[in-house]
Amino acid sequence: MVIGNNRKSAWKKWWLGLSAVMVIALYWHEELIIYVFNLHKIGGGNPLILGLPAGIPDQSPRAAYRGPHPATTARPEDPFPYPIKLGETGPVEPLFAGSPQYPWICMTEKSGLGQPLVDNQQGVGVAVYQENNKGEKTDEIIGYSKDCLIPTQAWYLYNKQGTRAFYPLEQANNDIAKVVVNGKQVDFVVRVEMGAINRFLYLIIALKGQEGSPHNPDNRNWNGKLIYQFRGGVGIGYKQGKVRPSHILERRYDALSKGYAVAYSSGNQTSNTYNVQLAEDTAMRVKRQFSSLYGQPEFTIGIGGSGGAIQQHLIAQNGADLIDGAISLYSFPDMLTQTIYALDCELLEYYFDVLSPEKRWQTWEERRWVQGLNAASRQNGLDIYRKLALAFKGKWPLRPEGMSECSHSWRGPAQVAHNPRYFHYFRHFPEAIFNRIHWSIWEDQKHVFGVGRDGYALQAWDNVGVQYGLQALVDGHISMGTFLDINSKIGGWKPAAEMQPVRYWLYSGINSSIFDIAPWSQHNMKRGSDRGEQPAPRTLGNLDAIAAAYRSGNVFLGKLDIPVIDLRHYNDPHIDMHHSFASFETRLRLLQGQGHAKNQVIWMTFLPHEPRPMAIEAMDRWLTAIKDSSDLEVWQNKPADIEDACFDKSGELIASGDQVWNGAWNNREDGDCMQVYPNFKSSRDIAGSPLSGSIFKCHLQTVEQARDKGLYGDIDIAPYLDRLQAIFPDGVCDYSRGDVGRPQDLDQELGLGAQLP
Repeated sequence: MVIGNNRKSAWKKWWLGLSAVMVIALYWHEELIIYVFNLHKIGGGNPLILGLPAGIPDQSPRAAYRGPHPATTARPEDPFPYPIKLGETGPVEPLFAGSPQYPWICMTEKSGLGQPLVDNQQGVGVAVYQENNKGEKTDEIIGYSKDCLIPTQAWYLYNKQGTRAFYPLEQANNDIAKVVVNGKQVDFVVRVEMGAINRFLYLIIALKGQEGSPHNPDNRNWNGKLIYQFRGGVGIGYKQGKVRPSHILERRYDALSKGYAVAYSSGNQTSNTYNVQLAEDTAMRVKRQFSSLYGQPEFTIGIGGSGGAIQQHLIAQNGADLIDGAISLYSFPDMLTQTIYALDCELLEYYFDVLSPEKRWQTWEERRWVQGLNAASRQNGLDIYRKLALAFKGKWPLRPEGMSECSHSWRGPAQVAHNPRYFHYFRHFPEAIFNRIHWSIWEDQKHVFGVGRDGYALQAWDNVGVQYGLQALVDGHISMGTFLDINSKIGGWKPAAEMQPVRYWLYSGINSSIFDIAPWSQHNMKRGSDRGEQPAPRTLGNLDAIAAAYRSGNVFLGKLDIPVIDLRHYNDPHIDMHHSFASFETRLRLLQGQGHAKNQVIWMTFLPHEPRPMAIEAMDRWLTAIKDSSDLEVWQNKPADIEDACFDKSGELIASGDQVWNGAWNNREDGDCMQVYPNFKSSRDIAGSPLSGSIFKCHLQTVEQARDKGLYGDIDIAPYLDRLQAIFPDGVCDYSRGDVGRPQDLDQELGLGAQLP
């Protein structure tokens, strides 16, 4: 016993000594680290926003959107004269998606297109410099660019034999690959066009014809079909986005080799914006540019992953005649309903790492019972930040390494989406300008969500009445004591006006020190007492903002009149945010919204199998059948071999048919594919929310009413009733009644089916 105490004392002294050395080393070397990585400079080689237009920012109060759903409204005629000729510029003002947003980060140089065109002499936007005869920038400023336009330009690239790489045509040396298109062999040479539409950079790629020129393309080697590329990421506006033709050439190599044309815009990459109206507005104009050059496509196939899938769902739902079929990769139903559980993440991680008195959460797999998402004890290179934060809080940092989907995938992106004081492109702004702008997914669409009297956009996120870990309690995975502790300490997020910048040290931005590091963003959380005697208050979502989310077309409601192939690699074991249960959220919403999901096919496979060319070929056949039999429903034209299926890593079919994806989501025994690729859940699913994942704010009921409905199973809550009522003074969620904020007339307006919650 004495030996054990001596060892414990020795370890404690060793740890205190090491901690002191670490702190001293960090204190003396933090500035050196920042200098070496060029983090002491705002700009850091990026074009710097030097000034704002008059009247920007406009943070005056405004009401949330209350108009009709976009699926019921016609789009205005586009007065812009297409095609945009080489050397000319495209439209700046969106057609129907509101006014241009400022500040606007130019990315023409990062896209290999040179400096943007001068559009003002008032110091607004980025500086444009005189170039010498070598094309190098001098120190002389010749004007400024606030809109980041470039002259439209085009050139030819060829595919070198035996490779998937493309090179300038003038470099060809009898090494041009051949492809067979429209029944004849032709050179694999593509015409690439780039320009700016709605200030985003667009890209059009199609096979070069036998004749024509960059100014006047020849469409005879085009197969008559267009692929519109969408891309993902988490963005909040304020930037043009970068476009590199090589990225699209690599992704769509097989399609281009078969004669498809490909169109894309940085406005259709959600790492730039989740403004779905602007994404639609931009894509429609890019397609008009394409059609004016090559002719109307026979049909257009959409393809894109994550946020790229979200755009396809929403643009098609909202009534745009843009794509005829969607290939949704790594899909989510929409972005806004992902914030519901994503913003639970850090609240729960902080509880597990800091607030909980139990060591069980150091076994990462235990976190699944409450978070729902995957978590595992494994090596995590970024865990050093969590360990440093624990050490600075006086906690023992040498805990088992691990990660959850929350810590690995949503730490950072969730704060980008929600925190108005954080934008990961902070290096493009002087501090004075950066601090004047409010940043978040809500601010990016403040014309939708509205602005409060405090000058901040209204927010839809809410966790009042949410009983975190409820299913784990009922199933016996956590005790009543743990359940009460979680819900008394979990808290919520502070109002936007009270939030402070994130503290991610090197990734935070202005004036951030490692000694302030806060990986969980706990300084922006509503807190009670650390021991839970005083429950932490929850966050109340704004009902007008929630209603606006539905009315504006930002929420996928489950009605599509196009075919959808929902395709993903099974990434759940990799603790990737693109979890497989999202495909079944979409399916549930289709079942609820239109009464069936016969126009959605779910395919799942495992790396290294590459199924995208197979999906394009299948969608081509489906759309061809629709074109040939237009009097039938979309699903009635589906070829018999296009059905729900799963594949192994070599691409071999495991199972197919309409029962293979049965599972908990439809209250049936797991089908053959679900047994191979099982789903996880979200924190709100564990709390009792329907698996469709679409309730921002629940209706409330008393704890006694919840008990009487059997929400606590066989557990006698009488001894805990007072404590539960103290934690939930307004009541607990009654998910059976749907979303408080969903407009009551929406179903009738859109002709939706009988709605389940």
